[in-house]
Amino acid sequence: MEPEKQNSEEEHKEQITAQPKKFLFVGSAGMSSDLAWQVKKEGDEVKMYVGFEGARDICDGFVEKVEKWQEHKEWADVIVFEDTGFGNAADALRRDGKSVIGGNAYTDRLESDREFGQSEMRSSGMMVLPHWDFSDFETALEFIKSNPGRYVFKPSGEVNSDEKGILFIGSEEDGKDIIEVLEHNKKSWSKKIKKFQLQKYAAGVEIAAGAFFNGNDFISPVNINFEHKKLFPGDIGPYTGEMGTLMFWAPETIPIFQLTLGKMREKLRQSKYVGYIDINCMANGKGIYPLEFTCRFGYPTISIQMEGVLSKWGDFFASIAKGEQFDLKTKKGFQLGVVIAVPPFPYEAKKTFEVYKDSSILFKKPNLEGIHIAEVKLVDGDWHLAGESGYVLVVTGSNSTVETARKQAYRRIQNIMLQNMFYRTDIGIKWYHESDQLQTWGYI
Repeated sequence: MEPEKQNSEEEHKEQITAQPKKFLFVGSAGMSSDLAWQVKKEGDEVKMYVGFEGARDICDGFVEKVEKWQEHKEWADVIVFEDTGFGNAADALRRDGKSVIGGNAYTDRLESDREFGQSEMRSSGMMVLPHWDFSDFETALEFIKSNPGRYVFKPSGEVNSDEKGILFIGSEEDGKDIIEVLEHNKKSWSKKIKKFQLQKYAAGVEIAAGAFFNGNDFISPVNINFEHKKLFPGDIGPYTGEMGTLMFWAPETIPIFQLTLGKMREKLRQSKYVGYIDINCMANGKGIYPLEFTCRFGYPTISIQMEGVLSKWGDFFASIAKGEQFDLKTKKGFQLGVVIAVPPFPYEAKKTFEVYKDSSILFKKPNLEGIHIAEVKLVDGDWHLAGESGYVLVVTGSNSTVETARKQAYRRIQNIMLQNMFYRTDIGIKWYHESDQLQTWGYI
């Protein structure tokens, strides 16, 4: 009789999870539009708030939009914050007994304040590269002249995403190149950047370890990913935030996780963080050096994770927001995503984007598999460009090998018709060399 009892419990659980849940997505720039639409497609109710005026039309037609998210917080079963900066609001909602996915005051600071983030990494037992924090460019220049070496310049503190892109990696061992860059830019940068960090340069493979956290513990499997941050193939050009990512899901026992993010378990538990968190690292034969936290969904990371996650996102979020464990079902093999953009991305230039604003995104065939929306709206059945940055779509692929995942993603891109769209053609191609190194060092 025992098997019958188990089946009955499973059926009862399915009936409970089948009840539509109410999700309120809150953010400034509509970055979670793809995720909100996915939750709606699964059968749950969704409302979305977009704060920035220039981004207000993002996701129009895909989900219901609201003007004041606070007026809908009692309606929602789960409130999802898409970005940092809402930590205090999220903490207050949790104290009121609401189910919340998103950062808190502690994790907001982990990401925005590099100095604090690095100190938390160090106190958790991670190997941290030597770094020095400054609020004055002249002092920093004197430091480099007195301590010649190869450094990375990184803005710190409360800066917007564009200013975070003002990152310079020195290539000369005596530091003369970074001295020249700072000398010539100190006047303009000092108006935008009040705090910055000089970090000792380390060569190696850039790799990130991420996972979802339920307020008490990590959810397995964890996510191992490789970002492609520069605009052009071959890692040339300006930093964009992200032009594409290769990833795979792995057990918690994988060394790259245990040596980095896994060490943050107790600190995250103490802060009651609920959501996705990621540490980007530089790995070489001497060790793994954590660089920075992402204490929120990554973009386009979350869309690529949708390609690899088989569980329903609504069920998953409702569960972990209550502090419950969840059996997250994922695909084996690799997932890969490519960002599709139009000018002025990665810059802000409203006049440039006016040429493209409201343009239709067309498809040669009606198959939209692997096509994920970013700054898009739905009008009379057609997809149109929305927002004002030119960050349009994320196209994904998945398969047992990196090469077949790449072929699938790039084949799907060929189905898109959009004037002057551009994308990187080399996402995932470094895997063949980098995976050998990572395996030799014992990290994956």
